[in-house]
Amino acid sequence: MNQRYRPITRLGLGGTGLGDMYHTTLDAAAHATVDAAWEAGIRYFDTAPHYGAGLSEHRFGQALRRRPRHEYTLSTKVGRLLAPHMPGEIEAPFVGALPFKRVIDYTADGVRRSVEDSLQRLALGHIDIAYVHDLSPDMFGKDFERHYRVAAGKGGAFEGMVKLREEGIIKAWGLGVNTVEPCLRALRDADPDIFLLAGRYTLMETTPLAELFPLCARRGAHVVLGGPFNSGFLAGGDHYDYQPARPEQHAHRERLRQVAARHGVDLPAAALQFGTAHPVVAATIPGASSPAHLRRNATLMHMEIPAAFWEELRAEGLVPLDAPLPSRKAVA
Repeated sequence: MNQRYRPITRLGLGGTGLGDMYHTTLDAAAHATVDAAWEAGIRYFDTAPHYGAGLSEHRFGQALRRRPRHEYTLSTKVGRLLAPHMPGEIEAPFVGALPFKRVIDYTADGVRRSVEDSLQRLALGHIDIAYVHDLSPDMFGKDFERHYRVAAGKGGAFEGMVKLREEGIIKAWGLGVNTVEPCLRALRDADPDIFLLAGRYTLMETTPLAELFPLCARRGAHVVLGGPFNSGFLAGGDHYDYQPARPEQHAHRERLRQVAARHGVDLPAAALQFGTAHPVVAATIPGASSPAHLRRNATLMHMEIPAAFWEELRAEGLVPLDAPLPSRKAVA
């Protein structure tokens, strides 16, 4: 595959936790988490203006400032501009934020301003990967088509991303979304390099196998997997895609747990390693907001899982026959 940006580590650090998603994280803990990621060999970091209204970007910038810029890959997102705003209501699911309000903007001018603002918050000279954030039906419902036409049309975000890539301000671009459809459309309408797709290729569901992954392979695009635990569900939580899990989802997880128990496998480790076996997947980026949480993810990524476990998942119909399975050796 063609790749305009430097190779990224298979395990990355997602930035929602550093943006106070669901719970408050102190600055010291945020910086220590990035330091722990570096010590664990992680060199891919993902953030967004949306995460804590700039808080996540600000913290990543502070934590990474003393690291050699050529040694890591950083991605952020566009589609929401941050406008000054007196402290007031904080947008869920974040419980903390900088004093800004989010303004949706999928124009080329908005993309350029968003990237320039992110560079200032990060105190960096360039961004490796920029994703068009949440351009997806699950975000906008019936208004999705209107926003997509703006982004894909003349003077829209896609055009703006290509221009920024040509100028070297970003190295690559794509979409950061929770659904497959916008990724398929973007590949047909433009020239994206990479997608950040959350929650759609996991031990709970494998939707991209049908169309998206084959099209990515043909077009030379990669995919980064966000939400490998489906909002923590595969790690033992009760929510799936930010909503209370349905009975059939609990039943599916219980079947996975039973197979894991028979083989002495840690299910979260299997969940983290599963997605990276597919050749179009460049990385998986679970979030973390403490050094202990980060180290736990790094340990899970390197646990050895027997081939018999994966084969039983396939035999039981818990993963599709055409889903690539990890090798017995732990994912590097």
